[in-house]
Amino acid sequence: MAKLKKGITTQKKVDVYETTEPLLEAMYKEMQDLSKKKPDGTLNPIKVKIINRLLTDIKAILVDESDSKYLDLLDDEMLPQYSDVALILSQFSASIKKFYEKYYGHDEIHGEWRWLVR
Repeated sequence: MAKLKKGITTQKKVDVYETTEPLLEAMYKEMQDLSKKKPDGTLNPIKVKIINRLLTDIKAILVDESDSKYLDLLDDEMLPQYSDVALILSQFSASIKKFYEKYYGHDEIHGEWRWLVR
């Protein structure tokens, strides 16, 4: 899988990843379920604020990645529908998985699986 030459990130970004990734996946699953039950249902402002707070932290660790330009926050003035939120969260989920694949791998020098950090 990944080798040291594949990519190096920072411990700060890894810490944010480890905090936010499980929250993102739980939120994404919840929005998928809601969008199946009621695709045209809309979020309330408090939920938009909570989701955007999480997405802002994730965007910060992905800022240097090539796909970051496709990651948008939710519009808090025009409350989004569940299906729109599910789509946005799917993009964040794919990007955060790509981050993991790029920076977590087998360190052949030390003979262990780990985050490849400087």
